[in-house]
Amino acid sequence: MTRLPNFIYVGPDKAGSSWLHEMLINHPQVYLTPAKDLYYFDRYYDRGTGWYADQFRDAGPTHRIVGEICQDYLFAPEAPVRMLETLGQVKTMVSLRDPVERAWSSWLYARKHGQWPDEFVTALREVPELLEHGRYASGLDRLTAQFPRESVHIAVFDDLVADPQGFLDATTAFLEIDRQVLSEEELSARLPAAAARSLVVATLARKAADWTREHDGARVVGLVKRSPLVHKLLYRPIDRSTVRPAPEAVDYIREQLAGEVVRLDTVYGQSVGARWGWT
Repeated sequence: MTRLPNFIYVGPDKAGSSWLHEMLINHPQVYLTPAKDLYYFDRYYDRGTGWYADQFRDAGPTHRIVGEICQDYLFAPEAPVRMLETLGQVKTMVSLRDPVERAWSSWLYARKHGQWPDEFVTALREVPELLEHGRYASGLDRLTAQFPRESVHIAVFDDLVADPQGFLDATTAFLEIDRQVLSEEELSARLPAAAARSLVVATLARKAADWTREHDGARVVGLVKRSPLVHKLLYRPIDRSTVRPAPEAVDYIREQLAGEVVRLDTVYGQSVGARWGWT
């Protein structure tokens, strides 16, 4: 019998979702789709519940958690309502990252595929997603309007960077599954900032992935994107410490999103304002 998810990571992007997917997909009590980001509850809802259920057809009786990791649901106003209607009460998770760092990482990712303006400050003003995906409190408001607060696990990306095992331990405890001990290789695993070895090739690869996903090839996209060889062939690592956003850009993001960070502290009890140097 095909099972529907009882756990969904809803966002944001550039806050550890790929790492989390890679760790949990190897947990014997967890079934995750090979493709991260099915985008069902925002982009592809018209494909119907049958299509969505088919993505989890390989989940078995040993899998206590059947889940999906999709980085955009937190920012899609319709997604929480659709999730509740389709799945009922499920566990959900977010991972919060300093909105400045998240936006900067998102821009770097887009630039290595030839997307978005080549100046970060310009992109902030012309690409709504860069700021909108930093409105964590607003997204949590929509999520907790449909799901009880205790069913929403709020993690912080800084904790993943500082202590991957502790970050994962908190997640598996929330999911009520066995602790997963990470190997030395997994503890050091990171997806570093990167630049395209060839902008033309990287852009074509991204377009091919988008086309494949649009034509119901999410599994293929997931398997290819998870390949270390593909990353090595397409991208070269860059030292993030040598490329930093201009002070003007930092000030603009903080001005636009200050209220969101305050509400993460006051409404959701996260104390991230001080951790991120916003207060």
